[in-house]
Amino acid sequence: MNPVLTELVTRSGGLVIRAAAVQVVPESTLRWACRSGELVRVLPEVFAAAYLLDSRRGTGPALSQLDPAQGRRAALAWADGRGALSHLSALAVWGLHRQEVGDLLHLNVPAGVGIRSRPGVVVHRQQGFMLEPPHVVVRQGMAVTRLEQTLVDSWPTLPPDERRVPVIGAVNGRLTTPERLAAALGSAPKLDDRAAFRTLLTRLAEGCRSPLEIWGHEHVFTGPGMPVFQRQAPIRLGSRTVYLDLYAEPERVNIELDGAITHGDPRQREIDLRRDAQLAARGILVVHFARRRLVHEVEDVRQETLAILATRRARTVVPRRLA
Repeated sequence: MNPVLTELVTRSGGLVIRAAAVQVVPESTLRWACRSGELVRVLPEVFAAAYLLDSRRGTGPALSQLDPAQGRRAALAWADGRGALSHLSALAVWGLHRQEVGDLLHLNVPAGVGIRSRPGVVVHRQQGFMLEPPHVVVRQGMAVTRLEQTLVDSWPTLPPDERRVPVIGAVNGRLTTPERLAAALGSAPKLDDRAAFRTLLTRLAEGCRSPLEIWGHEHVFTGPGMPVFQRQAPIRLGSRTVYLDLYAEPERVNIELDGAITHGDPRQREIDLRRDAQLAARGILVVHFARRRLVHEVEDVRQETLAILATRRARTVVPRRLA
């Protein structure tokens, strides 16, 4: 390949647009690089160095053979300021989803923009969408839809059993709040499975912070006899603050829900034991329930919890003095 063109391609990370290339070399040089197989057109006006493509990575258009990060760069270069990464592509940039080679790329564009979907790229037109804040932000040097809109847009494109994970991750990571997500959801009245999204936001607003906690809330720790637990209750232990999964303050009982990974990690178990001892010194009883029991022994866990709470209440009753 022409050394000047080679330098341009190298400086641009393996991707180059036609307008930039013809500023430094003749059009014929660009065509020759494509005919010789050193450059491959992945989108109109966008070319990639052949070494970036791997036919074993995907089938179909050349764009699907690029690493997802390079594919997102190529899509934005093709849009040329007329669109922003959206849906699962934006979700990947936000660090809440992993795109695989060959996955479709998504762009949001204003309603009047004249670019259309291409093999490997889905273009979404949205009324009222603008390529400026608050609709679009720049993250990792790329224009992406704001997080709340990204999560709402991505909801129906994910398999049902994977939809909650990025929403929970965004709230746990303090990237957004259930309230801001609820406002974004309000602008999508026809969203698929919208009721499940709203229920998830309600659980997150109530303090649930994992799928296991949501399961516990909906199937185990509500109903007759159960107190109103404080979820993720902050407790100061020395120089640090810990958060209790389900805390019944009058009985001073903390219910901890142990996921499969946490429960099987010896280091995490040691940390939990140390924390449990510190809480015990404060008069707080810690009760652990593993995921297996929560899911498969629902009634047993309920009855065990109620018995523990009743025992703690009885111990706090001051006996009357005999006459």
